[in-house]
Amino acid sequence: MAKNAIQKIAMNAAENIPYDKLMLSQKNVRRIKDGVSIEQLAEDIGRRKLIQSLNVRPVLDGEGEETGTYEVPAGGRRYLALGILIKQKRLAKNEPIPCIVNRAQETSAEEDSLAENLRRADLH
Repeated sequence: MAKNAIQKIAMNAAENIPYDKLMLSQKNVRRIKDGVSIEQLAEDIGRRKLIQSLNVRPVLDGEGEETGTYEVPAGGRRYLALGILIKQKRLAKNEPIPCIVNRAQETSAEEDSLAENLRRADLH
């Protein structure tokens, strides 16, 4: 009797991508900004640095080739908070930002955004 092969998974690679190569995705499922304000989040990032990477996908041209820019479907509040720090001149606009890059695109950007928001557990 043949044993079922266990399918191995491969994690998406982490890369440092300059902030000015990132853009907020319109596929982020979060529409209402509840909880901590973006300004408060920016202050926290300014104090303790970024403690959770952004989740990004490469933007592709018409032929399916990477353009060198990335959309952020999960981590939009962190992206906006980093933008505040850049406007305050506390962070360079080309500062490398830790990102998890989804190139396989086995799931949609909306699914990734939804999973990040639904699969987390609130503190209690």
